[in-house]
Amino acid sequence: MKISQKAAAYISQEEKYGAHNYHPLEVVLSRGEGAFVWDVDGKRYFDFLSAYSAVNQGHCHPKIVGALKDQAEKICLTSRAFYNDCLGPYEEFIHNYFGYDKVLPMNSGAEAVETAFKLARRWGYVKKNIPENQAVIVGCEGNFHGRTISIVSLSTDPDSYAQYGPFTPGLVKIPYNDVKALEQVLEQNSANIAAFLVEPIQGEAGVFVPDAGYLKACFDLCKKHNVLFIADEVQTGIARTGKMLCCDHEGIRPDVVILGKAISGGVLPVSAVLADDEIMLTIKPGEHGSTFGGFPLACRVATAALEVVTEEKLVEKAESLGKIFREEMGNVKSPFIELIRGKGLLNAIVVKPHNGKEAWDVCERMAENGLIAKPTHKHIIRFAPPLVITEEQLREAIAIIVKSFKELE
Repeated sequence: MKISQKAAAYISQEEKYGAHNYHPLEVVLSRGEGAFVWDVDGKRYFDFLSAYSAVNQGHCHPKIVGALKDQAEKICLTSRAFYNDCLGPYEEFIHNYFGYDKVLPMNSGAEAVETAFKLARRWGYVKKNIPENQAVIVGCEGNFHGRTISIVSLSTDPDSYAQYGPFTPGLVKIPYNDVKALEQVLEQNSANIAAFLVEPIQGEAGVFVPDAGYLKACFDLCKKHNVLFIADEVQTGIARTGKMLCCDHEGIRPDVVILGKAISGGVLPVSAVLADDEIMLTIKPGEHGSTFGGFPLACRVATAALEVVTEEKLVEKAESLGKIFREEMGNVKSPFIELIRGKGLLNAIVVKPHNGKEAWDVCERMAENGLIAKPTHKHIIRFAPPLVITEEQLREAIAIIVKSFKELE
């Protein structure tokens, strides 16, 4: 990609002073509004990553930013050593919004997953009477739940876990989208298994959508064996897949729900773990926490962000626009396009190399043409625009995607 001197200076600065733990597309962004972002040279792009589905409500949504500004002038942080006048109203709002008895507020998605691990183990010991230090959590191959040591202990991606051992014990991996694999592991050791952790759609694996009925069958198995069903909805939740939670597609109510990303509309790091009293109240005062978890700014921002989802009917928009995206892209004949899959506005194209060009080259060409997305696993491009995108804008973006493929043929 050709980049300006201005952009090159920022890229060089990151290279020199920052850790080299990312490989970004060479676009330097400085402003965002709705479905669009602008780089430092003033060029406009459709954002088709949405900060990994954190910006479902669009960039800099005025209602969410307004809540941030309003609260920032009052009080930002109290810690949980004291009560504040934002947390209780937020917790009641979340209770009414999602229908769980309790919410445990955290900051990052990874923190929320770790919290779910701890909740599951504690519930296993206190409620299921699993012998001390014998609790097992089952996860799926191909998962991406975060970057902490415990989470990467469950990973099957060498980029995530290589040379980070020794790993956390008590974690078992089974194939994704394989009901029999879960059934087998539960039948072998259900007495010691506290939970099954699953992404309703595996995002980082390339928007891997499981077979219809998979989640429901796994949920039923968990009920049969007295095992918690934990849904990691950090990327799939908050309207992204055409339902408020992706699990809603199969009519199941997970025992524990993990939320993050779009719960704040991309304005602050906010995450949450939802569960009913029997699970949540196994943790007592002083046994888990976070200085920033549930801080006033987060409470006000997250409330506004979720109100936007309802007020602007983003669930319905994601469902209808997602169908348009998959239908239109399905009509495109290109040697690059091997497979199109997704739900709502979480979609992916599996890219077949052609003429020496791969998914990364397609993303660079799309950026040159005014749309940004990013490959995952080198051969898959995820397409996840802000849910506030209009049909007209979506069709304009599709034309850019098609044009970019055609130019590389």
